[in-house]
Amino acid sequence: MGNKPMRVLLAKTGLDSHDRGIRLVARGLRDECGMEVIFTGLYRSLEEIVEAALQEDVDIVGLGVHTGREMELFPRLRELLDARDAQDIILIGGGVMPQMHRTSLKESGLVMEIFGPGSSVRTIAEVLRQVITAKQTGIDAL
Repeated sequence: MGNKPMRVLLAKTGLDSHDRGIRLVARGLRDECGMEVIFTGLYRSLEEIVEAALQEDVDIVGLGVHTGREMELFPRLRELLDARDAQDIILIGGGVMPQMHRTSLKESGLVMEIFGPGSSVRTIAEVLRQVITAKQTGIDAL
């Protein structure tokens, strides 16, 4: 990564207004960890999130989900990114999700990591740094 700060886009979709956690993570990654963080705000479509990710040239897109729609949102987000030749953008997730959905999304390779309530910003930052380093070196991070 060199001296270039990691760029992370955090987003919320649809009518999901549970934004306290994602705002705390955004602020923490920026202020405590020195990452460049773009928060799209609430009520974004997946297409808007993809467009913002491309315009901002991000390394990672994090999607906060509290609506129970994670099994449709993450595959569609990956599909939209791939259609725009953005296979190199890593997806992470956050929010309240059943463990079997977390496991399925991670095992499928759609999502690199999912952070639940109570995850510390430092832990999230450490995982993101490992993921980016692994991506650059071609090693499996997690």
